[in-house]
Amino acid sequence: QVQLVESGGGLVQAGGSLRLSCAASGSIFAIIVTGWYRQAPGKQRELVAQITSSGSTNYADSVKGRFTISRDNAKNTAYLQMNSLKPEDTGVYYCNAVHGTSYGGGNYWGQGTQVTVSS
Repeated sequence: QVQLVESGGGLVQAGGSLRLSCAASGSIFAIIVTGWYRQAPGKQRELVAQITSSGSTNYADSVKGRFTISRDNAKNTAYLQMNSLKPEDTGVYYCNAVHGTSYGGGNYWGQGTQVTVSS
């Protein structure tokens, strides 16, 4: 089991920045991918960014060049630095962690943090 707690959301004007944090606890050693997803009102949850245990990253086209995913293994925390924010970035941002199949392949979610970008 993995527990994920997000923080750092809030209200920001377009063009501003926010940094989201995701603190993990539990069976952290088994995590192979950590990601950030978002869900806007009336829309499906979508992938924003991922980082693997080896450090490889993947971004949605809509955030490339503006968002950066990173992690601090010593603090068991993943981050999403969001710059040049746009109103369409508004939504609830969820942290996700996936266990390797040899550890059961569990898929874990945080409770979400609201990001609102005003125009």
